[in-house]
Amino acid sequence: MANTQALRRRIRSVRSTEQITKAMKMVAAARLRRAQTRILEARPYATNLEGVLRSLATRVGTHRHPLLEQREERRVTLVVITSDRGLCGSFNANVLREASKLLASHRWEQVDLVLVGRKGVDYFKHRGVAPLAAPPDLLSSTSPAPAFALASLLAKRFADRETDAIYLLSNRFRSIIQQAVVLSKLLPIPRESLEGGGALVGYLCEPAPAVLLDRLLPRYVEVEVLRALLSSVAAEHSARMTAMGAATKNAGEMIEKLTLTYNRVRQAAITKELIEIVSGAQALAEG
Repeated sequence: MANTQALRRRIRSVRSTEQITKAMKMVAAARLRRAQTRILEARPYATNLEGVLRSLATRVGTHRHPLLEQREERRVTLVVITSDRGLCGSFNANVLREASKLLASHRWEQVDLVLVGRKGVDYFKHRGVAPLAAPPDLLSSTSPAPAFALASLLAKRFADRETDAIYLLSNRFRSIIQQAVVLSKLLPIPRESLEGGGALVGYLCEPAPAVLLDRLLPRYVEVEVLRALLSSVAAEHSARMTAMGAATKNAGEMIEKLTLTYNRVRQAAITKELIEIVSGAQALAEG
């Protein structure tokens, strides 16, 4: 049985860990609130942009754009979004497991990886898989400029026929206690998603609707990439808050068990000392 000194040391260590996990939970909660605010702020722009695109799509008819071109999916670009840091439960493991399944399924003839987040880069580096691109520090601030740069790179790659389709694989924020791994197609933009939503109002368009559509489709891709990044960041903070909350609870339970064990060991030591004192006194009395 452990001695009291070792138990006291262990209790102090667990209590220090509990304080750290509790602080990390509070920090994650504050960052989650900011991430949710950014998602809500970006939603009206994305919704209105989609409405404008649908309205334009009803006017241009059979107009063709490189980002709308449907091709047989042989060579595909897969954008895997993970986090830069750990301690967020199964957040990264779920995404990387799904990415590994997609690569092993041979669903496509060739898959080029674009890795966002250091966890994904390290995971595939240890397995000898070289990514097509790995934009650094894209998740540190999640500002529009780096996200738009990534979207422009992906759009150019698709327009130049270097890839037949582009998919995003990431955690999507559902609620504070729920995140879902989602595989969504970024390019080509499904033509049906731009149809059926725009009312034919007598607007005068300058320049022509086809020209506006050509200019707004790349912007639509940029917004979709930014939304995926914002959702992934919010899901990461949510997962970290949940994981740190569970760790704090486990630390508290461990402290209770260690304290109980410490009290039992201490009581046993006191009882032993009392028995020795009584036995010694009795021996002296009989002598």
